[in-house]
Amino acid sequence: MKKSLKRKYAKLLIKQGVNIQKGQQLNISADVEAAEFVALLVEEAYRAGAGYVRVDWSMTQLAKLAYRHCSMKTLCDVPDWQVERAKHDSEILPARIALLCQDPDALASANPEKIARASIAASKKLKPYREAMENKHQWLVCAIPGKAWAKKMFPNDRASVAVEKLWEAILSTVNCYDDNDCIAEWDKKNETFKAKSEWLTEKQFDYLHYKSKNGTDFKCELMKESVWCGGGENTLDGVFFNPNMPTEEIFTTPKKGKCSGRLVSTMPLSVRGTLIDNFYIDFEDGKAVNWHAEKGNEALGKLITTDEGAAMLGELALVPKDSAIAESGLLYYNTLFDENASCHVAIGMGYSSCVKGFENMSLDELHELGVNDSMIHVDFMIGSDDMCITGYKDGVATPIFIDGKWAE
Repeated sequence: MKKSLKRKYAKLLIKQGVNIQKGQQLNISADVEAAEFVALLVEEAYRAGAGYVRVDWSMTQLAKLAYRHCSMKTLCDVPDWQVERAKHDSEILPARIALLCQDPDALASANPEKIARASIAASKKLKPYREAMENKHQWLVCAIPGKAWAKKMFPNDRASVAVEKLWEAILSTVNCYDDNDCIAEWDKKNETFKAKSEWLTEKQFDYLHYKSKNGTDFKCELMKESVWCGGGENTLDGVFFNPNMPTEEIFTTPKKGKCSGRLVSTMPLSVRGTLIDNFYIDFEDGKAVNWHAEKGNEALGKLITTDEGAAMLGELALVPKDSAIAESGLLYYNTLFDENASCHVAIGMGYSSCVKGFENMSLDELHELGVNDSMIHVDFMIGSDDMCITGYKDGVATPIFIDGKWAE
């Protein structure tokens, strides 16, 4: 991939993604494999006025070795410096970029119990600082190719060809080409998201009913205060940013503890370095009570039992089967992309920004209203070619999706 196009992508992420403000700090988390592109990101951030850029490096091979050789006690011991760093960030409110490139199967052979318990330990220690930053800073999840990831997607190509194909695929999902104004195209895209979100919000549905021939038959209530969002968001200080690039979803936060029925997955889920595939989850009284995966069943169980809120829903997201990512026909084995090819839901933490008047409420008030609380937020895909979603208001049905597409 030409360096000029990589730089254009980096500029898009800085200006349209996190929309870095003059003098603001930027934190980038990335695998060492992404070092070359991270250098471009850092340069573009400084050009855009960033005060300081901090890069927090990781390496999946080292994580795998740690899970193999370290004791449970060591893995669950969150060092003071990590807590202090999180506290510092909650005070200065840097913009954040999570740059993905990892192998979806990187930790497939690692002990799932160690992965789960280490993740829980870190989340417990850092959760107060995460909550202190909520809706107050810009953040972005984005991606570049990694060799192992590219080979997973294009197994019949040599590594260099697979990486080039994945570069082309990723850039197409964010409308970044040699000859276009990709920032202007994202501005138009955000206007489309806004119109659809406003339509759904105005309907004030009491609940949604999902139905598909694959076994999905599911009802979920919404809060009276629920609002639908999509595309860009604003911080409480009014800074506009795009938290996911790419994105094709319109989403909201459902009412905690008010759903029932079965949801059947339609795409693999890569989480905590493990691939979970061909699974379903049954809900009663708002909580997951039964589940099974043909692949990764133990990991799925660990995920759902992370904490009390992990067994409940935190998000409903609508994506038509004719979205650009869906029509590409590619399976990315990466939630950032695959969730934008399919309707999906998330178990775990709900979004407070999907509640009308959230800026004037405390977290306790939002949780009391019906926003789910958890240490995790994990999306899984449920969209299908025959998916029908109907919204109900005072008993009156309004089609939202018919056969996997917007009804209107």
